[in-house]
Amino acid sequence: MIGKRVVFEQKGIVKVQEFNIPHPSEDEVLVKTICSLISPGTELAFLLGLPNTSQKFPMKTGYSNIGRIIEVGKNIDRSYIGKIVASASPHSSHNIKTLDDIFLVPESLSPEKASFFHLCAIALQGVRKGDIEIGNSVAIIGLGVVGLLALQLAKLSGGFPVIGIDLVDYRLEKAKEAGADYTINPLREGLHTIINEITENKGADVVIEASGSPEAINTAFEIASRRGRVILLGSTRGVTTVNFYSLVHRKGLFVIGAHNSVRPRKESFPHYWTLSDDVKLSLRLLARDKIKVDTLITGVFPIDKAESAYQELLKDKGRHITILLKY
Repeated sequence: MIGKRVVFEQKGIVKVQEFNIPHPSEDEVLVKTICSLISPGTELAFLLGLPNTSQKFPMKTGYSNIGRIIEVGKNIDRSYIGKIVASASPHSSHNIKTLDDIFLVPESLSPEKASFFHLCAIALQGVRKGDIEIGNSVAIIGLGVVGLLALQLAKLSGGFPVIGIDLVDYRLEKAKEAGADYTINPLREGLHTIINEITENKGADVVIEASGSPEAINTAFEIASRRGRVILLGSTRGVTTVNFYSLVHRKGLFVIGAHNSVRPRKESFPHYWTLSDDVKLSLRLLARDKIKVDTLITGVFPIDKAESAYQELLKDKGRHITILLKY
């Protein structure tokens, strides 16, 4: 059988390649993809070879895949055939996985909504590190898909008020739909003035930087309260110059890196859960509609048109939150 997968052949070049679909070994399963979700910030950064990416081509891409098990190895119970599963697999029509690498999707959850499982887990581990209590003011800088998910999770954690900050009005509207108590566009509003008004001149107790912009790091430090917590959730694509004395040292800030790879491997503990535990929780939250993602899919493309999907994202970053690939 012949499958199809997305490959970044070289900087800025996306191709859909054909490949021979292998059979699973005795301890593996073959998953036929139903849909997969593009992570715009991360994937476009790797496609364009931005700073702090591997810049090695060609490369496979994608890590939010929903599919159906269609074949199992001889050591796997055949009852798994037909089950819909989530996995951190690339944008590929077929993937070989072990049982440790897949998560059963609740029957009540559609594959389209389930495809947010990995991005939810990424946002969730960042929000956990904020140690949010009921009544803590939370500012989210950058309202792409991860920022919008972090905003909803911050509200679920008791954050109030939750403030969405972005330079694109379309994303601010999405933040309002997601439940933001306030939204601010610094291009036409006085960010620091409004933050002070909202927080009674304290600054935000927790600031989650989800834009990945090097310039936004200073903004996060500036709007944080004394002894506030700044969570660096977005992967910055460049170098930030910071006056640590005035912005961090004198304010007594807690600055916490929240890359998804900084997790315990075997056992969860407060504020630091394993990827497996966060994925399972994300799927349950999505199934119970505690996280709303219906309006976050702003484009749907068949796998054959994947190149066009990435061109859409590159052409108009303000128009799309994320794009779903169908198989």
